[in-house]
Amino acid sequence: MNLKKYIRSIPDYPKKGILFRDITTLIKNPDAFNFSIDKIVEISKKIKFDKISAIESRGFVFASAVSYKLKKPLVMMRKKNKLPAERYSVDFELEYGKATIEVHKDSISKDEKVLIIDDLIATGGTAEAAAKLVEISKGQVAGFIFIINLFDLGGDQNLKNKSYFTESLLEFPGH
Repeated sequence: MNLKKYIRSIPDYPKKGILFRDITTLIKNPDAFNFSIDKIVEISKKIKFDKISAIESRGFVFASAVSYKLKKPLVMMRKKNKLPAERYSVDFELEYGKATIEVHKDSISKDEKVLIIDDLIATGGTAEAAAKLVEISKGQVAGFIFIINLFDLGGDQNLKNKSYFTESLLEFPGH
């Protein structure tokens, strides 16, 4: 299945110069969504991991379905001040601003291997922050799976340069 035809491209969103790759058009198509989940499950079988972590918010959509299919625990990484219990926080740079993500301190145990799933990798700031949260929690990053890699923005290569496993279902230019 050609998943690219289910991705909508929106110029100048959320700010001028950004070409936003919208996965909502993929999610609303049951065949494309199911195919995406099945592909992520297939890729994840190459990786040894204990838990799945999802990055807010679009990562939740994919990771929760994969978690269900693989019967693996799901850890949510959320935006600042969205988690109620004690948490670790990491600040990071986005392509169009700054942000913070957090994880509950009791979500990841020492030496647990965590597979991180998100909808898209651009410059890699969010993914690197997610990896830091796993490592601060004394866990290990088992790898990353993304729906889309914006290959010319370098995030995927940055993760690979840090010896992280990464795989994406699709590639697009970021601009």
